[in-house]
Amino acid sequence: MSNNKSSLGALVVVMLCFFTMGFVDLVGIASNYVQQDLNLTHAQANIMPSLVFFWFLIFSVPTGILMNKIGRKKTVLLSIVVTVLSLLLPLFGESYALMLCAFSLLGIGNALMQTSLNPLVSNIVTGNLSSTLTFGQFVKAIASFLAPYIAMWGATAIIPSWGLGWRVLFPIYAVIGVVAIVALSLTTIHEEPVAKGSSFIDCFKLLGNPFILLCFLGIMCHVGIDVGTNTSAPKILMERLGMTLNDAAFATSLYFIFRTIGCLSGSAILRYVPERIFFAISAAMICCAMVLLAIGDVKWVLYLGIALVGFGNSNIFSICFAQALQHDPTHKNEISGLMIMGLFGGTIFPFFMGLLSDVMGTIGAVIVMAVGAVYLACLTMKIKYKS
Repeated sequence: MSNNKSSLGALVVVMLCFFTMGFVDLVGIASNYVQQDLNLTHAQANIMPSLVFFWFLIFSVPTGILMNKIGRKKTVLLSIVVTVLSLLLPLFGESYALMLCAFSLLGIGNALMQTSLNPLVSNIVTGNLSSTLTFGQFVKAIASFLAPYIAMWGATAIIPSWGLGWRVLFPIYAVIGVVAIVALSLTTIHEEPVAKGSSFIDCFKLLGNPFILLCFLGIMCHVGIDVGTNTSAPKILMERLGMTLNDAAFATSLYFIFRTIGCLSGSAILRYVPERIFFAISAAMICCAMVLLAIGDVKWVLYLGIALVGFGNSNIFSICFAQALQHDPTHKNEISGLMIMGLFGGTIFPFFMGLLSDVMGTIGAVIVMAVGAVYLACLTMKIKYKS
């Protein structure tokens, strides 16, 4: 490591930013509570996570261009400010329209953050980028699996969370976001100069590279399965086992617990195991999980399926992202924008999952996620052994 990149303080601050990145995953449990509060259909409820990830389609590539002008650190700061604003909106009401506005801002802030924070890591550490990004995903997952517990506490506490109920998770995460803004503002991070700015056409031309396109589609499937499991796991337990929402909310935490374990172990495993082999194992676990979620009708089978998809899906993003960045290092900002645009899969998957669920029940949602799992299995042979 260079003198600048070896700064432990900068790395800690960036990991705090990864924690704030995980706030976006609260949309899974939040959409279930909003559906219950407002008596929404599955399709109406799934608009919320779909809307969050819709903004990745709109803002990811422009964020890559913005980074070339103002730098990665300033772009990350802007993203956290937008995220904090999104977390404050639900404190002023609980209407469907207000929640849609809040989740839209949350999606915009996360699109800015995911596009700028991942390449910012390369300015702090050297070495195995996949391993470092996976550790960042581990920190992100901590915020993800805490959200359902905070919501459950707010919904069931004897003294219900200052009158906010499950919505208490919004001000708690907003305070952490403010701390991240202050910490990053006070941290010095050197960024390499950009040779020239890029246009929208220049960015999208990179998708003409077959390997970049395959990684882009891989990230679409990863986030589709991630958001799909996040939102559908409680519904599967409620439908198959007759659980209440508060009891079934544990499924979301179970998913993120195993995703967190997967990220933590993956950050170490990827230093020694070839990326293609680890990717193949991960994709196989997701495929097995889809089978269990499709046929399971007892608690332990469904829990095993949720755990498998959580662990298997934990490292897919980091491997695809790192392989794409290192495939063409001269266009890191632009490729980052394209890869994060792939998170638009979080809009496409829940939309079709909601439609099929209204017709077929939760098996419809599993079928949609299974399509993404099969693609990831097919993508394995294109993954390089070392990025």
